[in-house]
Amino acid sequence: MRDIDSSDIARLTRRLILQAEFDIPEDVREALMRARSEETSAHAKFALDQIIENQEIAATERTPICQDTGMIVIFAEIGQDAHITGGNFEQAIQDGVRAAFADGYLRASVVDDPLFDRVNTRDNSPGVIHARIVPGEGVRLLVTPKGFGSENMSRVRMLTPSSGVDGVLDFIVDTAKLAGSNPCPPTIIGVGIGGTLEQCALIAKRMTARPLGKPNSDARYAALEAECLRRINSLNIGAAGFGGSCTALAVHIDHAPTHIAGLPVAVNMCCHAARHAEGML
Repeated sequence: MRDIDSSDIARLTRRLILQAEFDIPEDVREALMRARSEETSAHAKFALDQIIENQEIAATERTPICQDTGMIVIFAEIGQDAHITGGNFEQAIQDGVRAAFADGYLRASVVDDPLFDRVNTRDNSPGVIHARIVPGEGVRLLVTPKGFGSENMSRVRMLTPSSGVDGVLDFIVDTAKLAGSNPCPPTIIGVGIGGTLEQCALIAKRMTARPLGKPNSDARYAALEAECLRRINSLNIGAAGFGGSCTALAVHIDHAPTHIAGLPVAVNMCCHAARHAEGML
């Protein structure tokens, strides 16, 4: 058994949020640079130049990559032998969210009630927490600020088994086509297949933070990722919607067991910023 003070969880949350808001992960930056070197459309090259320059300014001046600083989503893995002391785990996460948005002068974008009283909470809390218990005595946090330009373009469909591979492929590509320039391409597209309604969506969101250039370990799913990416990049949407050969940087797919009568599929669109950061106590 290992004691972990809740104040350390709050500080880690704060640090990871600010890191995600200001610093693009290296794998994403490299993918954007490759896209820029391979792009043939002059307008798309210009858009990619602006995207890359914006990211450099954000990192240097410690200012948000995007004015939509997002709703904070946190995937937490809590070791079964970890003992949280000094306070409540979830409260510590929310304290970290509030501290990050105050100290980083980040835009508060969360409303307390989604339908009737859309009043801003003014501190961007609450963040969304997905926690699971794992072996060990540590706490690992993956922080993903989620802007809604791309979130609004995401979709879930409860397909039936008869839809097969072609039905899944068509749904993923159609989602990218319908999204157009709204999710700020080039995008990273997370896909969850199987499970239940909520599980496939969680898989899809987690997949937006999978390292680029790391295909699915199952060759069948890796081939599906590659075919999705090929078809999406043939749509000529391109960077910022200016046309060109790079509408998406990657399609990341993972799967889970599901019911004999179902084939749930979720597609979570993520903009070129692909903000995420991970740390452990």
